[in-house]
Amino acid sequence: MASAHETTAAEALQHNQEVADHKPHVYGATINDSNVAGAHTSLEKPHVDGSDSASIIVEEDGIGGVKPTAEDLATLRKVGEPLPKSAFLVAIVELCERFTYYGASGIFQNYIARPRSGEQGRGALGMGHQGATGLSTFFQFWCYVTPILGAIIADQYLGKYNTIVIFCCVYIVGLIILTCTSIPAALDSGAGLGGFIVSIIIIGLGTGGIKSNVAPLIADQYKRRQMVIGRDDKTGERVIIDPAITIQRIYMIFYWCINAGSLSLLATPYMERDIDFWPAYLLCLCVFFVGLLVLVLGRKVYVVRPPQGSVITNAFRVIFMMIKNRNMNAPKPSFQAGLGRDTSLRWDDHFVEEVKRALVACQVFAFYPIYWVIYGNFSTNFVTQAGQMRSHGIPNDLMQNFDPIAIIVFLPLVDQILMPTLRKYKIRFPPINRIVTGFWIAALAMVYACVIQYYIYQAGPCYGKPTLCDADLVDGVHQGNNIHIAAQTGAYILIGLSEIFASVTGLEYAYTKAPPGMKSFVQSMYLLTNAFGSAISEALNPLLYDPAIMWVFAGLAIAALIAGALIWIIFHHLNDIEDEMNQLDQDVDKDPAMRKNSVNGQHTIDIDEKA
Repeated sequence: MASAHETTAAEALQHNQEVADHKPHVYGATINDSNVAGAHTSLEKPHVDGSDSASIIVEEDGIGGVKPTAEDLATLRKVGEPLPKSAFLVAIVELCERFTYYGASGIFQNYIARPRSGEQGRGALGMGHQGATGLSTFFQFWCYVTPILGAIIADQYLGKYNTIVIFCCVYIVGLIILTCTSIPAALDSGAGLGGFIVSIIIIGLGTGGIKSNVAPLIADQYKRRQMVIGRDDKTGERVIIDPAITIQRIYMIFYWCINAGSLSLLATPYMERDIDFWPAYLLCLCVFFVGLLVLVLGRKVYVVRPPQGSVITNAFRVIFMMIKNRNMNAPKPSFQAGLGRDTSLRWDDHFVEEVKRALVACQVFAFYPIYWVIYGNFSTNFVTQAGQMRSHGIPNDLMQNFDPIAIIVFLPLVDQILMPTLRKYKIRFPPINRIVTGFWIAALAMVYACVIQYYIYQAGPCYGKPTLCDADLVDGVHQGNNIHIAAQTGAYILIGLSEIFASVTGLEYAYTKAPPGMKSFVQSMYLLTNAFGSAISEALNPLLYDPAIMWVFAGLAIAALIAGALIWIIFHHLNDIEDEMNQLDQDVDKDPAMRKNSVNGQHTIDIDEKA
């Protein structure tokens, strides 16, 4: 005769099987619906029995499924899911913002450096190369400090969407000031420099508030966080649907849109040269307004997460307890209970694990300033380098476009060919490996730039003092030394390739390792590394003269090579626990993990022991 416990268990299993048969949405139905684009994989409907019932994810939002077993993880191929359509709308908003940012800032160097007289080409403020690089570097620094403010406002008070809308309005004010103070009448009256400084401060505030929130917002559109079993709709092959792959693809597409937007530099340099600066800035203003319209009109389509109150404050309290007790587990209520102390804390053990995971990401980010110093050269010193070469009718600030063009060409190849091929043959290419690859390719880009600078000095007519002698004057305009401007192309292609691995993975790592209620804040920590890179660039500014700049390029190449090696040595062990760290997050619709005390799982990774 069966015991009461066995009878209850049997009834539960029978009920679960009936649910699986008659209500497949509970355990996961096909994903080929209106929320995704181009689905080719469906979830496997479970057969419930005594051994497998514990492996079923039950979610009211219909995104549950069957968890893979250890054998499944070892034998089945991992795939991603189709992307939510709302993610593409967010990508369009970012495309418009980046069109504006790069289109305007890409012509800052000439606007600041060259005089209005025109003997060096069209200019406005006449502050010279060092003055232009200094102001441009300050602008970059400011743009990557302000995301912290935007993140705090979003995560604690207004939410990502509302914060983005507010800072878009701030951004527009800055663009209006920039456009109005760049018209000839304003420049003649002496308003140019003051207006420019005020405008870049306001624009930097606007772009910072957007940047820390738009990257998390696009990944928020995808709801799954746990790996489940699925089937390929075409072949019937059993596969593992891995959210990490989908999020990686989201950020690849996001970065592709960023660089599509940056192709505004195909237009604004010609408008600057052939008309004036103010029409170029006006174009940027108009495109940004289109992005704001898309953002506002798509309000009901987006997955919008609510602000989380004191989550950032609680995270800092957790970190303080870790430091005070010299133990990463000290803030856990369970740890405090074991010591007989008060356990009435504002968080649970799971939140402490999430904070530990975020701290690991921040340690990796500590090396990124070196990378951003190199990246920053391509919009400042490389523009000046192009001006020292024979342009053959090509504006010197147009060459920057080979960076986004390289990304637009090669990123789909990486996403659609390289990464699927590696997964097919079970060759792992986890985040730390991708970051190291990006750093080393950036080092090659600087080696290339150093070689180009050497050949500029070897070419006449001005040799070691390009554009500073009268021998290269044609119709009163300096033409540069006798080396074709197209020789720069290789360096831009290399830095573009490096971004696919280092920059895209940084965005992905910041999102996947952040607690659910701190996505914007951790993203701002990643962006802050760019500000530190700008600060280092500012410190290097006194060395930016001929021929010392050639050795600056060489030094940066060596620094990137060493930084990549150190990242591998210190953090390569994180590749082994990548899946474990990602599995801390729960599948979300209304995001139960973001409601206080809703997640009480005791899953731990022992990051502190492995790190």
